[in-house]
Amino acid sequence: MNVSLVVWGDTLGVSDGIEGIRGPVTVARQCDDIFETIALVESGLADAVLLAGPSPDVDAHVADALLERGAVVVALADDPGERARLRDLGVTCESATASPQALADLFELTMSTAPEPSTGRRRGPDEMVEPAAEPPSGQVIAVWGPTGAPGRTTFAVNYAVESALAGSTVALVDADTYGASVSVHLGLMEESAGIAQLCRLSDQGVLDRASFERACPVLPVAGARIRVATGLPRPQRWPELRKSSLERVLSYLRTIVDVIVVDVAAFLEQDEELSFDTAAPQRNAATLAVLENADEVIAVGQADAVGVPRMIKALEQLSELLPDQLPRVIFNKMSRSALGPNPERQLRETWERFGPRTPIRGYLPWDAESTAAALLKGNAFAESSPDSDLRVAIARLAGNDVTPRRNLFSRRRGGGVPQG
Repeated sequence: MNVSLVVWGDTLGVSDGIEGIRGPVTVARQCDDIFETIALVESGLADAVLLAGPSPDVDAHVADALLERGAVVVALADDPGERARLRDLGVTCESATASPQALADLFELTMSTAPEPSTGRRRGPDEMVEPAAEPPSGQVIAVWGPTGAPGRTTFAVNYAVESALAGSTVALVDADTYGASVSVHLGLMEESAGIAQLCRLSDQGVLDRASFERACPVLPVAGARIRVATGLPRPQRWPELRKSSLERVLSYLRTIVDVIVVDVAAFLEQDEELSFDTAAPQRNAATLAVLENADEVIAVGQADAVGVPRMIKALEQLSELLPDQLPRVIFNKMSRSALGPNPERQLRETWERFGPRTPIRGYLPWDAESTAAALLKGNAFAESSPDSDLRVAIARLAGNDVTPRRNLFSRRRGGGVPQG
């Protein structure tokens, strides 16, 4: 097997040593600019890359750009911290004192390794010998739905709060690249963009508990506490939420909280791939990354003559992209004026006739007054309208089985004793 190699930052004469072996590994080019190295891989000139320059210059942007284009990437590093950081980025590490023959053998071995089914990336020798780690325990809940205003963010915010009230440690993440609004719903008006901070920290390989807590403040709500990663204050900053960066953030959050609720945009189109001859950032990649990595997708739709067909079409599109992902379908804004005298029955019959195989799992009543009051105050329903039917319905979906105080009072007046 012949291997075409690009060497970046060679100050040790490694290229000459590999060329002197006259084996199957040949040096196609030496580069001093890391972006030139990426361009050479993208052009198809190189199968593999040897990063012989300063390892701190190799961040997640560089590693992802090379690995996503199918290159085998090896970096020379001896510092244990740097080696661990680079391995976390998917880069194989070798000692800076390794002989040219050892490096050539490493590239031959790595190139012959079969691609990983999940990513298409070749697994390096460092990764093959490491024992499998215990899977993280945190659960990623993606709140998604068709275009329009079905109430995705309202649901995501209150679902996160109710999950915390039910006893879970919770992180609420705003990954909407079109109209992030979690901060407004919770009265957080700062411009810090916690999700962008987390992605940058992950790219630099320095995302840990301390940096996570700085980027995501604790928000006390109705006696519970949640961590909030606020969204992008301006939609044009969407390139900061790269797919691989967001995936690493979610993977880390799984290790420190029980539930990660992620609010994402509606759009799933991948038209960007049709507009460029080279790999380009994709605005909808953040949504797709979250949906691909979610343990559960909650699809929120609006219960009216426009919202129901939109939900059906959106679920069909989701099924084409992620056939194994079966979302929990929730219809919001249920009302007699939109659906008739028995809205649940009307919607259920319509869904059974025209809808996909995914059943409806929840119905949320239309409560414009409670929704407006919560948004005006920057509060969750548990604070602004704890006894509303809408709050109770969301709480029960999140596993927090609450009893409205008005029902409790009514039962006591009737002589009954509430059952625990």
